[in-house]
Amino acid sequence: MSVAIAAPPGTVSRDTRTTRRVAAAVLLPLGPLCVAALRGVLPYFHAADNRETVTQTAAHLGRQDAVLWLSLVALAALIPSVLAAGRLAQRRAPVLTLFGVGLLVPAFAALFFFAGDPTIRAVAGGAADTDTAVRVLDAQTALAPLGVAAFMFVAGHILGMILLGAALWRAHAVPVWAAVAVIVSQPLHLAFVLIGNQPLDAAAWGLTALGFAVAAARVLRTPDDDWDLAPISRAV
Repeated sequence: MSVAIAAPPGTVSRDTRTTRRVAAAVLLPLGPLCVAALRGVLPYFHAADNRETVTQTAAHLGRQDAVLWLSLVALAALIPSVLAAGRLAQRRAPVLTLFGVGLLVPAFAALFFFAGDPTIRAVAGGAADTDTAVRVLDAQTALAPLGVAAFMFVAGHILGMILLGAALWRAHAVPVWAAVAVIVSQPLHLAFVLIGNQPLDAAAWGLTALGFAVAAARVLRTPDDDWDLAPISRAV
């Protein structure tokens, strides 16, 4: 039978919980805030087909560059955002949190396939003439993995955000109004995309960012012992 020996002075593992908790609070609203901004400046929001996508992007290359940079930050922040929100809710609403985060993580991971649309920026910036650019985008759109990724994102982030908002509400992790903002944000996003209203689409993602910002404030007030287990001392 092995016996654990108390670690002598100087062997206690460094406690990083405060650092990780503050980082989670910073990342929580950052992901959806970046998406709100990029949806607001997206140059081809109203494009009806790939030809219009190319021509409208070519007319506003600076805006597409902003979309690319915002997409880069969003890709880095969105999954940590939902994981942090899930950690805040999971003890009091474990099932809702499980399904919400379980849908959102693969949904946001699928954004890797088309976030920022670098191909659109490249062909609209002169890498190909308009007819060739349209053929490239048509061929890209027809790729089966891209279609699956698009479905994963659309279905996963809308349903997942509803469930995560419900988990935050049930867990009393945020005020009711902030949880409602998260719940309704993505259905509103879908509705505003369908009716073609770009400012309201950006505002819908802003509701997600607002709800997550309130959750971030709660994370900052959460004691380290409630956020995570303390590190274990290294045994001799």
